[in-house]
Amino acid sequence: MLTDRLLELQDIDTAADRLRHRAASLPEMTAASRARQALADWEATDVALRSRLDELGRDIEAAEAESAEIDRHRDRLQAQMRTVIAPREAEALQHEIATLAERRSELDDRGLAALEEQSDVDDTLVGHLEQESSLRQTLEVADAALAVVQADIERELADLEQRREGAREVVDTTTLARYDRLRDHHGVAVARLVGHRCDGCHLDLSPAEVDIVKAAPEGEPAACPQCDRMLIR
Repeated sequence: MLTDRLLELQDIDTAADRLRHRAASLPEMTAASRARQALADWEATDVALRSRLDELGRDIEAAEAESAEIDRHRDRLQAQMRTVIAPREAEALQHEIATLAERRSELDDRGLAALEEQSDVDDTLVGHLEQESSLRQTLEVADAALAVVQADIERELADLEQRREGAREVVDTTTLARYDRLRDHHGVAVARLVGHRCDGCHLDLSPAEVDIVKAAPEGEPAACPQCDRMLIR
């Protein structure tokens, strides 16, 4: 009977809908996503740490280069001091030497702070690198577990699709068009009359509406007066 074929088709489509919903919310997918994000966060931190080390290295080199230039300049001024006779010129040279010494001290402090931070960042990077293997292994295991579950679902969906094609072949095109329209609108196109209630919209029908449904030809679906689903008694 047509009603039996429609119920079979609806059962197949409902099973496929459930599988697709399951595929979109797999715990294995959540686990893989979290593992992938953890690795991405690790990689971002790795880049940041290495970038900071490079920056500190450049700062240290720049401070050392400037300090060396200051030392050379100071040596030249001190040599010049030994030949100066005029008090004002000597005072000016002493002031310049003192200014250089102050700048040299600032560079020493900056270089020392950079060296200390460089050591701390380097230690952090060492500990950070120790996490990489575990994170990559966790992601590999999570991806493998997800692939297994997804492959199972794809096989089940392929089987359901084959059964669906067979079920649709024995239903006339007019009824299929109505079924597809109702599926698009409601998700479930075919429902049963349970007592006085449509189990599609779960609304009670009046006695007169129930009589109309029951008056449908044997083996033919009626239309639910409330939701228009194909209603089978």
